[in-house]
Amino acid sequence: MSAEAADREAATSSRPCTPPQTSWFEFLLEESLLEQHLQKPSPDPPPVQLIVQFLEQASKPSVNEQNQVQPPPDNKRNRILKLLALKVAAHLKWDLDVLEKSLSVPVLNMLLNELLCISKVPPGTKHVDVDLSSLPPTTAMAILLYNRWAIRTIVQSSFPVKQVKPGPPQLNVMNQMQQEKELTENILKVLKEQAADSILVLEGALKLNKDLYVHTIRTLDLLAMEPGMVNGETESSTAGLKISAEEIQCQVCYDLGAIYFQQGSTNAAVHENAKEKFSKTKELIAKIGSSSLHFTIDEERLAGYCQACGVLTSSSDDASQQATPYIQIHGCMKSGNYQDLVKIFLEDNLTLSLPVQFRQSVLRELFQKAQQGNDALDEVCFKVCVCNTVCNVLQGRTVDVLFCQLFLKPSKEKIDFLLEVCSRSVDLENASEASKRKMAAFLKNLCLGLEDLQLVFMISSHELFIKLLKDDERKLLIDQMRKRSPRINLCTKPVTSFYDIPASASVNIGQLEHQLILSVDPWRIRQILIELHGMTSERQFWTVSNKWEVPNVYGNVILGIKDNLTRDLVYILMAKGLHCCAIKDFVHAKQLFAACLELVTEFSPKLRQVMLNEMLLLDIYTHEAGAGVSGERPPSDLISRVRGYLEMRVPDIPLRQVIAEECVAFLLNWRENEYLTMQVPLPLVQTNPYVKLGQLLAATCKELPGPKESRRTAKDLWEVVVQICSVSNQHKRGNDGRVSLIKHRESTLGIMYRCVFLNYFKRLFELDEPLVLTTILSLFVKLHNVREDIVNDIAAEHISIWPSSIPNLQSVDFEAVAVTVKELVSYALTINANNHFWLIIQADIYFATNQYSAALHYYLQAGAVCSDFFNKMVPPDVYTDQVIKRMIKCCSLLNCHTQVAILCQFLREVDYKTAFKALQEQNSHDAMDSYYEYIWDVTILEYLTYLHHKRGETDKRQIAIKAIGQTELNASNPEEVLQLAAQRRKKKFLQAMAKLYF
Repeated sequence: MSAEAADREAATSSRPCTPPQTSWFEFLLEESLLEQHLQKPSPDPPPVQLIVQFLEQASKPSVNEQNQVQPPPDNKRNRILKLLALKVAAHLKWDLDVLEKSLSVPVLNMLLNELLCISKVPPGTKHVDVDLSSLPPTTAMAILLYNRWAIRTIVQSSFPVKQVKPGPPQLNVMNQMQQEKELTENILKVLKEQAADSILVLEGALKLNKDLYVHTIRTLDLLAMEPGMVNGETESSTAGLKISAEEIQCQVCYDLGAIYFQQGSTNAAVHENAKEKFSKTKELIAKIGSSSLHFTIDEERLAGYCQACGVLTSSSDDASQQATPYIQIHGCMKSGNYQDLVKIFLEDNLTLSLPVQFRQSVLRELFQKAQQGNDALDEVCFKVCVCNTVCNVLQGRTVDVLFCQLFLKPSKEKIDFLLEVCSRSVDLENASEASKRKMAAFLKNLCLGLEDLQLVFMISSHELFIKLLKDDERKLLIDQMRKRSPRINLCTKPVTSFYDIPASASVNIGQLEHQLILSVDPWRIRQILIELHGMTSERQFWTVSNKWEVPNVYGNVILGIKDNLTRDLVYILMAKGLHCCAIKDFVHAKQLFAACLELVTEFSPKLRQVMLNEMLLLDIYTHEAGAGVSGERPPSDLISRVRGYLEMRVPDIPLRQVIAEECVAFLLNWRENEYLTMQVPLPLVQTNPYVKLGQLLAATCKELPGPKESRRTAKDLWEVVVQICSVSNQHKRGNDGRVSLIKHRESTLGIMYRCVFLNYFKRLFELDEPLVLTTILSLFVKLHNVREDIVNDIAAEHISIWPSSIPNLQSVDFEAVAVTVKELVSYALTINANNHFWLIIQADIYFATNQYSAALHYYLQAGAVCSDFFNKMVPPDVYTDQVIKRMIKCCSLLNCHTQVAILCQFLREVDYKTAFKALQEQNSHDAMDSYYEYIWDVTILEYLTYLHHKRGETDKRQIAIKAIGQTELNASNPEEVLQLAAQRRKKKFLQAMAKLYF
């Protein structure tokens, strides 16, 4: 290397990357460092931003000496800037997916026009008149890229675009956006006019059976040189990035399919062309592999297109097209074959292949047809609704309002069909236990909700009901029905006795152990163990099954029993009893515990007390799963035993924490507030955190129904919960000597951990007035609202009793509080899905997290459950002004502007400003003029008439005039008539909204 060259290299290497006195694009232009910049792992600015800036600088208009604006000059600097933009696009391999996502339509249009220009496409020449096969490969590829982009842009413009919420108005920014919008519209207008030519160009490209080449940075450099220095290299077939013929056809077929599909909305026959192109695309992808494509194809969208084309082009005699349920359903809806439609839904209840949203959309369409006067569809709507409801039950979703509405007047025919759907939806041999329990609970609740005893008998005597519900569950249900009506006389199958397998000395140990695992008869278990110990004295038979689990606090005592047979028997009886209790087989659990209690009473007072405690817990579970479900209070003997357990002070008795939790939850569930607040021993409160928490809750709930809400007990409970949700801080010194602060989620300051606290409240199931859940929920909502950075408060009952501030906000883990609120509300709604206050809280949570469609769903559901599906007036304490304003904001952000205007009437003082502003929006995603019949405010209707007149929208103006001309809206009418007119429109509007969002 020469000295001069070495000096030049040293100067280059020491040159700064971004000189402070020049902008980055000028630096790249002057220094020719573009390729070096693009090779960086994360170039800043990114490539697409470079394209925008290069083209913006190259297209800046100039001003002459007379201060007149002139077009951009065609000088060397501008030509280099355009070339640099093309190089960046070449670096991105001309991937239209990447370019379309990041570049606006005007910028991409300018870029591709520059590509056509540099590829020697004569300006003003129609591409459809050019023979692609006679052009150089890069020139043909440039024409293909431009025309592919043209039809892709047309397709993309037909999709609805979510409006971006504008920030604070800035005049220059708004002018810039308006100019870009107008420019985009002009380009789209031209592209749509040339759409037919672009399609012909691409159809012609499918006939090309040769590879093409797209410009790279190198070929662009060669084109920029003087003509004498190029030597024709760019005209040869090997210049640039090679794109195979199959890849070209694959991309072109996909783009043509998309434009044909879009045109099919006005010409159904074109769907056949789209189907053909998409099928060809799939074949080519399978042939060449999706990974080998230089330009990616969204295979999920392609599959959706293929499925849609299959539905839209299917014929009744095309057997191959009848394979998918979607095509079958579309055919049934089109031909009016509703019997087969119900059959498809019934069959799908076993496979569960149809999405719940699709099922609901079909049901909505049927309802719309029924409301148009087709009364014969009412029965079809009911049958499809039943199929959907059973599907929801099996998937763990709640029963929707629509089913309850259709089932208000049940009949023998409706019950027969419901039972048929249930029977055909559950394969009892292969169904999971969870599915069986869900179906059993559904049928049981259905019986409890029916008043006609004949219909109850139809369900309880059905084969499915008998197989799903155990004997004791059916007996408990029948007892509940008898207490509700003394005339009920339901037959039940007698409980079959366990088959006592005879044992003999000839049975080997393995068979006996197998019988020991399966048996739940305590006397049979004892007999098997006696025989096993007679065969061998070396084995410990309590270890036969790893499913036999006993809590460690009990295991240490039981395994200390010296006699091997007694130890095995006690351990197995307790393990099996606990297992039966866990799976809610309370009858066998009681038999096993009773046998174990009788056994241990003879030799161990400690184990006797353990068994008494476990039997107490079993009795609590039995009552809550049986008579407690219907709201029947537990017997006084059980309440006394629960109190006795909490007050017990026998030393050295192993205790399970869950029993104390369940005892306190039991007392809270059955409103033993007097005992918890006044009679519980003080030492017990100080030593047992669950008792202390129960006492504070009981004291707070005790005061809530009264005229004055107690703030002292509420403050004590508040302080306890704040401590539970506090974080503990720890200081740690790092390697550099600095001290850093580490936060721990679970603090030891509270009486229990937050996760334990949350699990504890999931034991509450109050049936009548859920005061405890409401109280603790309102406390957490208040705690959530006190943080300083909160934007949207959550509303709740009794929220005013809690303190309005916390001395040390930093000590509270507000993320954990937010999670707790969500979990508590979700649990509360599983207890009572019709509590409108809890539904409002759920809606507020969705609103605060910007999930506006879900928020509207729960706001509407809250109104529906307390107004008989809006047939009565929604109480004003449910639909407060704050709730209405949040519903307005949800509709506004969902671009449903007509709904916004209607909801503005619901406020105590009509918000005309918001209503008028919403009605001015022309890009609305709701039914617009179809909603005018729900407007009762004459001022809004008059404004609508004026607005449509101003826009020249004659049809919509007539609809508004018809609405305003109704006699019941006449201002001279009595106030009662006007209120009745408003109430009727409110009802219809809210019911329409509910059907839209449920």
